[in-house]
Amino acid sequence: MRDRDKFIAGENLNGEQKILIAHTDDMMTSASRGRRRFSSFLTEGEAALVKRYAASCGEDVLLYGGFEGAQRVMAGFFPQFEEPDESLFPLKRLFIGGRMTDGLTHRDYLGSILGLGIERNMTGDIVPSDGGAYVILADTAAELVMRELEKVGRVGVRCRICSDKETIKANDNIRFRRDTVASLRLDCIVSSCTDLSREKSAGLIRSGAVDVDHICSTDVSSMVSVGSIISVRKYGRYVLYQTSDRTKKDRIPVIIGKYI
Repeated sequence: MRDRDKFIAGENLNGEQKILIAHTDDMMTSASRGRRRFSSFLTEGEAALVKRYAASCGEDVLLYGGFEGAQRVMAGFFPQFEEPDESLFPLKRLFIGGRMTDGLTHRDYLGSILGLGIERNMTGDIVPSDGGAYVILADTAAELVMRELEKVGRVGVRCRICSDKETIKANDNIRFRRDTVASLRLDCIVSSCTDLSREKSAGLIRSGAVDVDHICSTDVSSMVSVGSIISVRKYGRYVLYQTSDRTKKDRIPVIIGKYI
């Protein structure tokens, strides 16, 4: 049973998040009436919020971004009589490539795509590869890119639709480093991640600038588990990869990874 107002109050959502939950509610209603519905591309935090709301309502949602491990995904809601299927999502996987593309970055590809008038939420992941980049786009955006994109920066490119047999691998480049912390409290972990003092780290947490596993956390004393993703606004995204037993100086050795 749905209780949108109770969920919104419990999550302490902002205006944009409330709009997302209202849209999710509409999609679930359409699916209950026999019509499949899909969102635009969602960030990891938005996808996690949609998934939590669907779960609170006892509804199923399929999240898909064109390949396994995609960070930006669409949410799909299907009627009860229809088996959820990733192939039904309104997206296309393109490869944009050409000569002299090796030096191009994610930002270069994204800038050229948005320069065509395409909204960011119509664009999924961009994964640079040898000779170009794999780009996931909503169907209508893909048609425009196929028709009009001729250059990325100053480099001439060609676009093609990927075959189902082509494998796209998530671009999770992580730089690991070792450290020791006094405890696994959030303020200690954020301090280790950012090289800020615990006092400044606590200030960031209380201001709402820190997410743990895509949920805003303002409790400086909350404990962080191995595998948790910590996002610190303006500082980056990290993972608590490993911990060890306390040292003789009563510190906890940790390995922290930063997504780069």
